[in-house]
Amino acid sequence: MDSSCKSLLFSAAVLLLSTELLLALSCDCDAHFQGRKPPEVRKDSPFTEKFFTQTLDHFNFNSFGNGTFCQRYLISDKFWQNGSGPVFFYTGNEGDISDFALNSGFILELAEQQGALVIFAEHRYYGASLPFGKDSFSRPLVGLLTVEQALADYAVMITELKQQLQADNCPVIVFGGSYGGMLSVYMRLKYPNIVTGALAASAPILSTAGVGDPRQFFRDVTADYEAVSPQCSAAVRAAFQQLQDLAARQEYRRIQSAFALCQPPSAPRDIHQLNGLLRNAFTFMAMLDYPYSTHFMGNMPAHPVKMGCDIMLRGPDLLANLRDTAAIVYNSSTPLSCFDLYNLYVECADPTGCGLGPNSLAWDYQACTEVELCFESNNVTDMFPPMSFSQADRRRYCSERWGVTPRPGWLRLQFWGDALSSASNIIFSNGDLDPWANGGVRRSLSSSLIAINIPEGAHHLDLRGANDEDPESVVRARKQEAELIAGWIQAERNRQKH
Repeated sequence: MDSSCKSLLFSAAVLLLSTELLLALSCDCDAHFQGRKPPEVRKDSPFTEKFFTQTLDHFNFNSFGNGTFCQRYLISDKFWQNGSGPVFFYTGNEGDISDFALNSGFILELAEQQGALVIFAEHRYYGASLPFGKDSFSRPLVGLLTVEQALADYAVMITELKQQLQADNCPVIVFGGSYGGMLSVYMRLKYPNIVTGALAASAPILSTAGVGDPRQFFRDVTADYEAVSPQCSAAVRAAFQQLQDLAARQEYRRIQSAFALCQPPSAPRDIHQLNGLLRNAFTFMAMLDYPYSTHFMGNMPAHPVKMGCDIMLRGPDLLANLRDTAAIVYNSSTPLSCFDLYNLYVECADPTGCGLGPNSLAWDYQACTEVELCFESNNVTDMFPPMSFSQADRRRYCSERWGVTPRPGWLRLQFWGDALSSASNIIFSNGDLDPWANGGVRRSLSSSLIAINIPEGAHHLDLRGANDEDPESVVRARKQEAELIAGWIQAERNRQKH
């Protein structure tokens, strides 16, 4: 059969599959989810879970016609000055939206101050917002997972909800952390007619657009541990070297014993996987190096980087120390009798980690298409074993895994890259403890493009609710953010009067 016939048959199969799915999914969202178990939020949570009937494909009127899916969002009008207060809209990122709502208490605190309606919108293909249910990650249906489609989702949702709530003249401020912070920036750039301003916390909009040094991320992870103690990073280097020496001699049983692995490694591939699993633990602790214990993306103790360094420096058995440091992450939810190399960590198109489960599939696809994450460790500028992830590695992996060819520079082309000076009303907040920080905007670009640097801040710490253990630097940052947002809201109201 020639290639043209195969292509026609494939297209026909896709059309049939899509039609069947559309019949199942193009329904009333309230009825579709009636009786569904609500999200696991606190009993005193101010949020109500709802579903919005969202367009499947905003940019092609033929591919799915008028097909829709049910997009989840959480809404709170607890503090809203009905019809006049602003709308605070969280641009959901790569996970279940309830996790972000529970860990972004600053937005609710600000809503109480400013009388705002609060909406946390879930990103398509994450959490419960699966356009094609269990088939969402099959090809080519996963092709509707793009930044542009997600932004259009948010623009449509904001516009229609404002109409339904008789809030047409209420200014909208978007908020987001990490990838969600990137989306907040993009919303202000692409839909300034809808969005008055944006708070982008820990948003690596430069590094993910291919702007910067691929060594930056793991260099900055290392710097966090060196800041606790130079001996700490030296101990990590030495421990990884011992592991490499054992692997070179193929002492696999000893490696299994040292790291409490469920199965002994048997090939260089397994050692590579072990290196990735260990490196990922150090990365996770650096990102979530909060001054108090948290339950966000796992259960982390207070100051996990310091705790990791204390373990690394507790005695001469460096391999046991390395294992127990990684266990801060991998034993955080359920104590494990052994560590399963391939179930605890999945290598993907994001060398900083995709996580596990369906959300990890969605992020892996995004890292294979628009979001560039070509970071490397090299054991020279960082403390980890050399592990490269070049554009060539990315192309090869993504072609095999998803049948796609990445587009380097696409985000830079679409969303301005580092040429942001003509934009307005965006706060770029970053914590010095966050390895993502130097992939974002660290200096103010104008009087309305404000960079706020938080010396003692980890990954979007400023979005979290107030805590007695907060450093003074994050208290000052939140105060500045609140004042800037209040000014934008007032300016928009003044503009509407004229």
